[in-house]
Amino acid sequence: MSKLTPDEIDELVQRYQQASAQLSYARTYYRDPSLDARLTRLVAAASGVIYGKRARSLHALQTFFVVSFPAAVWHQRRAIVVAAGLFVLPALLVAVWLINDGVALDASASPAERRHYVDEQFEQYYSEQPSAQFFTQVTTNNIRVAFTAFALGALLCIPGALILIFNAVTLGQAAAWMTSEGEALRFWGLILPHGALEISAIVVAGGAGLALGWAVIAPGDRTRSQALTEEGRRSVVIVLGLMAVFTAAGLIEGFVTGSGLHPALRVVVGLVAWAAFVTYIWTLGRTAAAQGFTGALGEHERPVRATTSEVVSL
Repeated sequence: MSKLTPDEIDELVQRYQQASAQLSYARTYYRDPSLDARLTRLVAAASGVIYGKRARSLHALQTFFVVSFPAAVWHQRRAIVVAAGLFVLPALLVAVWLINDGVALDASASPAERRHYVDEQFEQYYSEQPSAQFFTQVTTNNIRVAFTAFALGALLCIPGALILIFNAVTLGQAAAWMTSEGEALRFWGLILPHGALEISAIVVAGGAGLALGWAVIAPGDRTRSQALTEEGRRSVVIVLGLMAVFTAAGLIEGFVTGSGLHPALRVVVGLVAWAAFVTYIWTLGRTAAAQGFTGALGEHERPVRATTSEVVSL
């Protein structure tokens, strides 16, 4: 079954269904014991192959999201904290600076440009397209940004740090423009629903890239090739897992952020989703780490037992 192509698997399922129907028909109208026995063996064999494969696939998917992904994020938590600092601090500094320095604010954009952004561009961005189309667009864009942050971080860290800072400056500038025009509540009412989860995912991707780049700079007692391979297997898990996180953030941005729901309710939806993600990583990541897992791709296929000294805690 593992060697079959997707088309061959589909054909197998169709033939299994046909054989099942023929078995039922033969039992009803032919009453031939040898024919019944032959068809029964064929159907039973096909059932074992199909449903056995499905069970293994479901188990692998469950293991990925219960063990591998949270373990990988938890293992890279220090690099993720660094990435968070590279994003949050510049965003705050730029926002506070522009809000309190009129000269700098005017240098970032003219009053007319800022007013146009506040009155038309900012909120219109979330509602000018049908929800499904907007969801697809923002999810694709967020995955691209995250992959860029990851890939640049792998280039000895500095490019990855710069892309995080660049995106943070953009966010801080938008916050300053909205706040200076008295629209801070509208800004946070449109950013927080999806932004808390979306930015967290971008930071995690950036942290994974920084960890990969740092493995090249300081591999420790490993060769650079070994360090790069180990961190690369873990980073692949993180990037794959973040696809689901970005899909969730995209659904919120596409169907909640620009909806007619009360701003407070939109914010609650976003914060609940963010809290669920943090709790998920904190709980399952710590549990997986205590069992000796680090989230490397394929690691769960090898039995691991942790000693007391290997239990990880903050």
